[in-house]
Amino acid sequence: MRQPKFSLEQVAAFVAVAEELHFGRAAERLGMSQPPLSRQVQKLERAVGVRLLERDNRKVELTEAGRAFLTEAHRMLALVETAGDLARRVDRGAAGTLRLGFTATSAINTLGPLLRRLTEELPDVDVILHEQVTPAQLDGLLRGELDLALGRPPLDASTHTAAALTSRTVFREPLCAVVPGNHRLADLTRPLRATDFTTEKVIGYSPVEARYFHDLTVRYLQEPRIEHQVQQILTVILLVAAGRGVALVPAAARNLGIDGVKYCALKDPGQVELRAIWRRDSTSKVLQRVLTMLPEHH
Repeated sequence: MRQPKFSLEQVAAFVAVAEELHFGRAAERLGMSQPPLSRQVQKLERAVGVRLLERDNRKVELTEAGRAFLTEAHRMLALVETAGDLARRVDRGAAGTLRLGFTATSAINTLGPLLRRLTEELPDVDVILHEQVTPAQLDGLLRGELDLALGRPPLDASTHTAAALTSRTVFREPLCAVVPGNHRLADLTRPLRATDFTTEKVIGYSPVEARYFHDLTVRYLQEPRIEHQVQQILTVILLVAAGRGVALVPAAARNLGIDGVKYCALKDPGQVELRAIWRRDSTSKVLQRVLTMLPEHH
């Protein structure tokens, strides 16, 4: 069966005539002369294969087929306008999808405010969240499964990863200690020093999946007695609450709401960084808009 072929200009011409029921007024509305307008409507009728308008020297009327076609013509023109508007919003980064990776503690101070701002300013951006440790986020970026990661430094030193990804610091906070609520260190009123942990069992971090916090812990405590090595900060705090040892965590962990522990300031604690990480070759307009919403720490 032959498929009708007609243009949007022909449809728009028909709609103008159908609404005005007068070729002269329709031509004036479209900013064109009457003869070309008549030809557009005639071409449309030939393409559709039926008469859409009855016209004579006195009046113009819609046929039954014309009334049916007018309803669909309105839908066609509305769809075209909607599609154009969507394309323009996508081009501005105001619509689309953002696949966002994050760590548990990044959700406290950075992810929450970012999501609230996205809801307010970019409601047509669909955010797909992936809670992952940093190495998994980096893999997701390299495989094209994530657009943006909120993870910990440093980036993998391999040539491939370093060349493919770029990052910037979006948040800094001090390192602190977490100890059981009834622990002797919990009663001290001064900041804790590395020597305070010499005889303590320490809940440490995996040197692979949580290398950043593993390195911070080893660097600060120098020769800690590692009791367990885990990936997630939440797991670390739960083990501390169970009396399995003490640990070092970012200050934001205070907001996780775990009972049975106390957070203690450290002397010369150093800063814990959170970075926004993305592919250097990304062309996502949404990503570029979102990056402007994240704070920048030098």
